[in-house]
Amino acid sequence: MLIQAPARAALPTAAVALGDSFISGEGAGNYQPVGDASGQAQAFPGWSAANSNAYFCHRSANASLLKASLPGIQDRFNLACSGGQPADIAAASSAREKGRTVASQLDQLRAVGRTHDIDLVLIGLGSNNSSFTFGDVAVKCANRFVADAWTGWWEFWAYLGGPVPQEPCAPGDLATPAQLSAAQAETVTAVRAILRTLDEIDADGVHRVVFQDYTNPLPTELESSLHEEDGRADDRDKFRALGAERYRAGCPIHRASLGPGHTFSAGLGTLVSGVHGAVSTEFPGADLVYLNVQSAFDGARLCERTGSPGNALATPIRLQDGPTGVFLTDLAGLDKLDIQRIANACVTYFQTCQESWHPNAAGHAVLAQCLSGAAATASRSVRCTRSTSGTISVS
Repeated sequence: MLIQAPARAALPTAAVALGDSFISGEGAGNYQPVGDASGQAQAFPGWSAANSNAYFCHRSANASLLKASLPGIQDRFNLACSGGQPADIAAASSAREKGRTVASQLDQLRAVGRTHDIDLVLIGLGSNNSSFTFGDVAVKCANRFVADAWTGWWEFWAYLGGPVPQEPCAPGDLATPAQLSAAQAETVTAVRAILRTLDEIDADGVHRVVFQDYTNPLPTELESSLHEEDGRADDRDKFRALGAERYRAGCPIHRASLGPGHTFSAGLGTLVSGVHGAVSTEFPGADLVYLNVQSAFDGARLCERTGSPGNALATPIRLQDGPTGVFLTDLAGLDKLDIQRIANACVTYFQTCQESWHPNAAGHAVLAQCLSGAAATASRSVRCTRSTSGTISVS
């Protein structure tokens, strides 16, 4: 008599997020405890704690993966980490400079695969790498504007680490073609490891992988009321009133830096598209979708319309005067020594300013709509756009 083995119960289905801050939910608030490399959950450790603490991965309950409509998905796991780099996929983040004390994202992915059937993976990777990081780019251009606004060219500007240039950012200041090429190669290596791991651990071998790129938090031009203040524009020496006005609105930036910034974000889009193309060739049977979100915030970027930052889909730059937990919404009336001290707090305690220029909760809700479309499409490449009425479409 043939005795049949008992049928194995089907594992619950899961969607998983891997990558960096645009995926983890940086800027969206409601951050959840994060398990460190030893498995110990780390809740908020205080503003003066080391930025390497696992909590500062800032995994938000408002992250796009957790808000997207994903029929058939039972459980969701946000394994992304703010500041995540391609190296963090296969190695613990703490293995590199300025990494956080979390296990490699592949190890975290394997843990999910032991208990779940992984059907969807969202990857956002490439904006941070061994050549450049989004945070450093943002700090560089904002600091140049602030230094230019509050100090004269003849004055010593004593940021930690030395003087700060005061000219607008140029494309080569953000990422050179060679750096973007190197970053793409790093990211391909990391994604290849993800796809091979999925082939090993996924219960039924069926899963869609969505490659999301990045959207610029700033417009191509500031709304007109932010061009001048007290008769001073940002192409002259010292313009404190204008500097304070743009900071209030969330966009302490030279107008001349906006174009290079969009060149940089377009370069990141090309990087992610290139990664998708490369691994699609290498894994021809895989279900891989490129999700372009570069137009997802059109008409709702910081300082694009009057009323910023309240009507924007991205977080404003906000600083603290030391690790106080109190965000400064206005710099009016402060002198250059005050500004120096406040800016240095961001350098010493990066967690006090790391949310700056990331999608806010409303922005992540838009990215959730983008993800929903990418999860359901029959296409290998889709573009998520925002209309003038605010409608989000994926095609």
